[in-house]
Amino acid sequence: MGKNYRNRSKTSKTPRRPFEKERLDRELKLIGVFGLKNKREVWRVQYTLAKIRSVARHLMTLPEKDTQREFQGSALLMRLSKMGLLDEKEQKLDYVLGLTVEKFLSRRLQTCVFSTLKLAKSIHHSRCLIRQRHIRVGRNLVNVPSFMVNVDSEKLVEYAHTSPLGNNARPGRVKRKKLAEDAEGGGDGDDV
Repeated sequence: MGKNYRNRSKTSKTPRRPFEKERLDRELKLIGVFGLKNKREVWRVQYTLAKIRSVARHLMTLPEKDTQREFQGSALLMRLSKMGLLDEKEQKLDYVLGLTVEKFLSRRLQTCVFSTLKLAKSIHHSRCLIRQRHIRVGRNLVNVPSFMVNVDSEKLVEYAHTSPLGNNARPGRVKRKKLAEDAEGGGDGDDV
């Protein structure tokens, strides 16, 4: 084996069988429903989910009253609950194994802007709004569509102060230009 010159760890894992029809169709459907850029975004979520599930499986092999299982299990459940992946009723490690890719993808900023908050006309429009810096979460301007929105910060997602799409915002470049032209040529009548 050669030396690994990577500076950081892998974020996604390619599938073992590259031409499995059912998997290809399933991934393409996810890309369409959630407005993803490419399949690597699906693979990244699958990789994250696999790591979380492997930790949960390891903790479930330990005895019920084990201190490692209690502390790490409660920390994992609390983290997933804050992200909105688990409900208050689902506070057991068994429910962690039942998490799906769709549940993860529904917590992305792109999906929240479109489906939950209705700030965009479509899922693709929400991606454009985020990339063009029209959306902020709390005080922070976020231009990453895959940003995972917490339950607490979901209420704080809105248009940025600098965005012309907000209610009390400054008009955009084209609108300012038209207003200037109207003000400049407003005194003259139409000469026919």
